[in-house]
Amino acid sequence: MPDREERFRVMLDMVEAIAGPAPRVLDLACGTGSITDRLLKRFPDATSTGVDLDPALLAIAEGCFAGDERVRLVRADLNDPGWIRALPHDSYDAVLTATALHWLRAEPLASLYGQLGGLVREGGVFMNADRMRDESTPRINAAERAHRHAAMDRAKAGGALDWAAWWERAAADPVLAAPTAERFAIYGEHAEGDTPSLDWHVRTLRGAGFAEARAVWCSPSDSLVLALK
Repeated sequence: MPDREERFRVMLDMVEAIAGPAPRVLDLACGTGSITDRLLKRFPDATSTGVDLDPALLAIAEGCFAGDERVRLVRADLNDPGWIRALPHDSYDAVLTATALHWLRAEPLASLYGQLGGLVREGGVFMNADRMRDESTPRINAAERAHRHAAMDRAKAGGALDWAAWWERAAADPVLAAPTAERFAIYGEHAEGDTPSLDWHVRTLRGAGFAEARAVWCSPSDSLVLALK
């Protein structure tokens, strides 16, 4: 993902613009804590709650943030309507997520957006950076996909780990072997979710109680949608 750092930069720019330099953040489907890591390096006075179901990625996050009182990690299933009860706070200045919610089908994702509409404080912000396909442009989509996969193949040939190789390494690690086996029992090989269009995200977020919503960044394949409460 060659544009990964750019999307994180824009995300944190907008956090600062809307919530200031010391926000209370929910890192949604946090994985290893990629967003939280960048958040705290840029805003040392911020706090973050990371929530995820994946035991292997949470194990990595727990090792990364051990002893950091600014970070709380919670294991919860976003498909479970009661997941919010596991959080330490009942409202957040910003809820952030990236490259994660495509694991959900459209109907559960819409329900999740409805919950976030009540979790983000008035004047707070939600941002989701993810694959957001436009099915009305099939030739553009095919050209973008071919170009992206060619770049991925070149990176792999240069020694970069792909998805499967990364998980093979995790499964062989003495600390991560057991949680990796557990995560594959939960998820299987990969997501079976949906990748709705940007317009769908905007409409659904507005329907969930956000006053404004639009893209604030995009690449040929992904978008960062921002919703303001």
